[in-house]
Amino acid sequence: MSLRIYNTLSRDLETFAPLQAGHVRMYVCGMTIYDLCHIGHARMMMAFDLVQRWLRSSGYRVTYVRNITDIDDKIIKRAVERGITIRALTDEMIAAMHADIALLGIEPPTLEPRATDYVPQMLGLIRQLETRGLAYKASSGDVNYAVRKFAGYGKLSGKSLDELRAGERVAVQDGKEDPLDFVLWKAAKETEPEDAKWASPYGPGRPGWHIECSAMSCATLGETFDIHGGGADLQFPHHENEIAQSEGATGKPLANFWVHNGFVRVDNEKMSKSLGNFFTIRDVLAKYHREAVRFFLIRTHYRTALNYSDVHLDDAHTALKRLYTALHLVAPDAVEIDWSDTFAARFKAAMDDDFGTPEAVAVLFDLASEVNRTGSHALAGLLKALGGCLGLLQGDPQSFLQSGTGVGDTEISQRIAERAAAKAAKNFAEADRIRQELLAQGIVLKDSASGTTWEAAK
Repeated sequence: MSLRIYNTLSRDLETFAPLQAGHVRMYVCGMTIYDLCHIGHARMMMAFDLVQRWLRSSGYRVTYVRNITDIDDKIIKRAVERGITIRALTDEMIAAMHADIALLGIEPPTLEPRATDYVPQMLGLIRQLETRGLAYKASSGDVNYAVRKFAGYGKLSGKSLDELRAGERVAVQDGKEDPLDFVLWKAAKETEPEDAKWASPYGPGRPGWHIECSAMSCATLGETFDIHGGGADLQFPHHENEIAQSEGATGKPLANFWVHNGFVRVDNEKMSKSLGNFFTIRDVLAKYHREAVRFFLIRTHYRTALNYSDVHLDDAHTALKRLYTALHLVAPDAVEIDWSDTFAARFKAAMDDDFGTPEAVAVLFDLASEVNRTGSHALAGLLKALGGCLGLLQGDPQSFLQSGTGVGDTEISQRIAERAAAKAAKNFAEADRIRQELLAQGIVLKDSASGTTWEAAK
């Protein structure tokens, strides 16, 4: 069976074929980086980590771009509150994010563009829209997008202009010609710090949120690419506005497939910082093994809402122990996956059906039962190899089985973040002291361009 992916744009499962044979180009809206990431953010990054892993397992070369929004109102407010520069805040939070998600086995994207590095491209795109009559400068100094002049507005969300107009809550303000119009360029305010402003033909200011992703995706992947992803909450208005901007400027489709992951919920409410019902990745890793958290996030289908609770995490830890027990009792051979094998074929069929992890995980448990029954080292090797497609079962079985639900991951993550902050501040003596302190505790740090990971000393 060929890979089929649910396309939010068509509201249907579609057979996937990349625009360029053998090469998939994927853009995912990443973090607005003003604070520590919570488990809802981890769910989004995990979903697309899974997507890119399976695409690579399927033989594709993948260019995966996940951006960082490093300028917006919340970032400015937090930097001012802390009395530091915007760059100092975002460098600190990016380092913390990298440290946290590395513990969950989330692989780095191919490219991780920062919005502030692409302001010239954003201004170029705004100029294109202005030339096509889709952008105008308001009396407030802002530059806005004229929604009603783009014929396709609403095609992603399924919302008509009449429905959107009926849902208006505020009168036209800030010089907008229509309440539906949205900002492309925000005029600078006197109260804002100087590092929140850029020179432009429209006067000093900064980009609106939506134009950032249109510019970064085009600059890194081209005017049309294969997959655009993000959380379900971004479908409208963010992704709808991206389509309006990008397609309004180029006249070409922005992405062939639009893929959205479901929310993490707490007591039937979406987990979010605005509601105050969130748990940071570090909160969770203080109590649970990092691979158990990964398993918890993966075993529910990516489009399904995920309910967060200690009960569900305890269950995930117990379930993962069953798989590791099979690998502990029967040492796995190193094997290449034979996709014609019955277990492997079932696993592939599940993953090819819109990345169906619940069914794929069920195959792992069936395979573990067969390993326990037969003692086959080859089947144990297949179990480990298939688990690897999901980023699971690559650790030492005995270590996992001996772990409780909490293994000090948060403390390690915090120390890594502190070291990253020290390096950013050029306090290399402190950074080296933290490395040596962790080494004395049996933790070896590994630095790379994508961040810092760790492993137990051997």
